[in-house]
Amino acid sequence: MRLAGRVAAAIEVLNEVLTRHRPASEALKDWGKAHRFAGSTDRHVIGTLVYDGLRTRNSAAWQAGGDTARHVILGVLRLGWSMSVEDIAALGGEQHGPGPLNGDEQQALAQPASALPLHIAGNFPEWLAPEFEKLFGETAAAEGAALSRRAPIDLRVNSLKADIASVQKALAAFNPRPGPYVSTSLRIAAPGPEEKHANVEVEAAHGMGWFEVQDTASQIAAALSGVKPGESVADICAGAGGKTLALAALMQNQGRLVAHDRDRHRLRPIFERMNRAGATCIEVLPADNGTALQNQKFDCVVIDAPCSGSGAWRRKPETKWKLTPKTLEQRLKDQQDVLQKGSALVKQGGRLVYITCSILSQENTAQISAFLTANRDFKNIPTALQWEKTIGGKAPVSADGSKDSLLLTPRQHDVDGFFVAVLERG
Repeated sequence: MRLAGRVAAAIEVLNEVLTRHRPASEALKDWGKAHRFAGSTDRHVIGTLVYDGLRTRNSAAWQAGGDTARHVILGVLRLGWSMSVEDIAALGGEQHGPGPLNGDEQQALAQPASALPLHIAGNFPEWLAPEFEKLFGETAAAEGAALSRRAPIDLRVNSLKADIASVQKALAAFNPRPGPYVSTSLRIAAPGPEEKHANVEVEAAHGMGWFEVQDTASQIAAALSGVKPGESVADICAGAGGKTLALAALMQNQGRLVAHDRDRHRLRPIFERMNRAGATCIEVLPADNGTALQNQKFDCVVIDAPCSGSGAWRRKPETKWKLTPKTLEQRLKDQQDVLQKGSALVKQGGRLVYITCSILSQENTAQISAFLTANRDFKNIPTALQWEKTIGGKAPVSADGSKDSLLLTPRQHDVDGFFVAVLERG
């Protein structure tokens, strides 16, 4: 396929996503089934256009002078792909292309992108503009823009089975490089528009359990828990087990690690992942058996709380346009509930680790502040102290300026947006 045909296809798919509210992955898969002639590179370019459109929907639509899928994709070509107005217009004249540009589109595409409203420049829902401005001040638009770029592929090397050098050698074709902050991280650069994705999970090294795909921010969160061999640990929002596996490696398979999640569908993949990783210290508590944790006490309780997912918008751009004040309010209630349940499991002198993949203060510092006010037997462990004890060296500056917790963002730390607070029970 020529680029003109790929652009037309991306408009068709994105229209399905925006008007029928279909998941992008599902719409792309169905388009591929209906157009068998499209090769893998064609499908990659079309998918990249669609996901770039979702990442930069506000600014791309503004750049093209409208709010339809067509405007978004045309804006992506101009802003994200740096194509000239003349080259975009030429695509419209090709057979199977997106059709000619009209006068309004040509004029809009030629206008300079300057002095944009915050939510347009930052590519996030308008109702979140006050929160971004309060949290980041003059850099709010830049923080949003960083959450709108393509993300690299981060890997966590499984120290139970392999080391950095072994995984680098096994994946040499993808040119992995050491990631930031933690010694377990490897990073593969995000692919360009016409480069195929690095499908590392089909590699033999993954099948042998040498590594897992996991953003470096998530690896940092696991490391800051400070879990050690021989401890008793509960991961009560384990999901598919990414952090659980990281905790097992930190514990060197020595001790007791209980993994639980109330959603059985999210928890289901953990069994295959445990076996592959050789994580033998994990005890999975079924979703419908959460009461079995009652009256137990642990050295460390890890809460990867349900949240808005705003820190992972680079990887899941659809979710930012589905986030509403109502869904955020429900997440806040869920977080308060799981904090109370988790805190009851912490023994005296033990740790409570609260984690979100969110950059919103309501889900992060505000939740911890309210919890500490209501639970005087807990106190913050300052980030600098916990970092030195667990990861070593000097901790990065938190994106919100806090010394008691750590907020990571793509702009300031080159990782997904994550929040980590480590509390100790007195």
